[in-house]
Amino acid sequence: MTTILPGKLRDGVTCKVIGGTHIGKSGIVQDIKTGKSGHVSITVVQANGVRFKTLAKNVEI
Repeated sequence: MTTILPGKLRDGVTCKVIGGTHIGKSGIVQDIKTGKSGHVSITVVQANGVRFKTLAKNVEI
């Protein structure tokens, strides 16, 4: 598993989901948000246009 270093996660980068509900899917990162608890959530847009939200800790850049 690749640790996400500050500056690596940004809008427009390609990622692959390696954990959680959407495991195995990939796409482009959009809409990065940090919640009150400190967890970072992102929206991933797949090539077919389908969007889903996941935690940043579940993706590999």
